[in-house]
Amino acid sequence: MGNRIYGYIRVSTLAQKEDRQWLAMEKFGVPKECVFADKQSGRTFDRPAYNQLLDKLKQGDTLVVKSLDRLGRNYEEMIEQLDIITRKKDVALVVLDLPLVDTRAKAVSDITSKLISNLVIQIFSYVAQQEREMNIQRTTSYLNSWKGR
Repeated sequence: MGNRIYGYIRVSTLAQKEDRQWLAMEKFGVPKECVFADKQSGRTFDRPAYNQLLDKLKQGDTLVVKSLDRLGRNYEEMIEQLDIITRKKDVALVVLDLPLVDTRAKAVSDITSKLISNLVIQIFSYVAQQEREMNIQRTTSYLNSWKGR
């Protein structure tokens, strides 16, 4: 059984900076060597650092992310991955930007807390996918408007 704390950082492109996420991990107390970072779209979970992290996570560990959409932006896959992390692997999840999502033992002392965490996760997973779809739509519309000139 583990009791390590891990962090996960993701930005969508090589040009984006992950400075805010690194600072949040440091402030929370995640050891630098336990932070996994990807510079890749959140469309799928087929990411090198994420897969390494998943292999490392053991029962009793804690996973910290700055915001839920840093894990991913595909609703169905988010729900599946969160089930793997929190139920199958029995790893606690802390989402720094969503204090309601803290599944560590002291935070989840009753069924109501579990219900609230699960509802918040579902809602924000849905919102993350919707944002991704709107970004794709805006980009496509913008590119199409340039082609017509």
